[in-house]
Amino acid sequence: MSASLPYILIIYFSRQGATRAMAEHFAAGIESRRGIEARLRTVPPVSATCEAVDPEIPDEGAVYASLDDLRHCAGLAIGSPTRFGNMAAPLKYFIDSTSELWMSGALIDKPASAFTSTASLHGGQEATLISMLLPLLHHGMVYAGIPYSETALMETSTGGTPYGASHLAGKRSDRPLDEHERQLAHAQGRRLAGLALALAPLVQEPRS
Repeated sequence: MSASLPYILIIYFSRQGATRAMAEHFAAGIESRRGIEARLRTVPPVSATCEAVDPEIPDEGAVYASLDDLRHCAGLAIGSPTRFGNMAAPLKYFIDSTSELWMSGALIDKPASAFTSTASLHGGQEATLISMLLPLLHHGMVYAGIPYSETALMETSTGGTPYGASHLAGKRSDRPLDEHERQLAHAQGRRLAGLALALAPLVQEPRS
């Protein structure tokens, strides 16, 4: 990864691999634009046992996100499976730790997106995406969904919404992304990258 290029931070939580696959297609969309990169990060699971400690580096996949990853990004995408119409607790726990960035205004005027995966067709995809955009708006970010110029929105019978990319993983969470779902994740990533490049001159230095 070049040290000189701006990057879009993609933070996701994925237990069965579906949201991780979406993040990878999202990243491919970002990197289809010249002059910007994707940085994939995950978050550790939340344990109800106080003594439980996860390793600092996960066994596989992306490394864990840090506040500095978020502080210096040109844009942000967050991804999570749905949990009763909301994001999963590990991602919410990380976002709840970003108060210092909110206080300094570090994310104001940067573009943001969200994506999700569900086991059932009507399992809360749109509700989850809307719930995920709320903290991004509190940070002063500019939310980017998927416009209907992406024809796959009208053709999909599984995942894909104007609020963000989504995926129908199936009751065993083993259904791969289909062509429409891949197209929409890629398109949302590409749009986010374009907005990050366009909005960069508006982004001010964080307050100290």
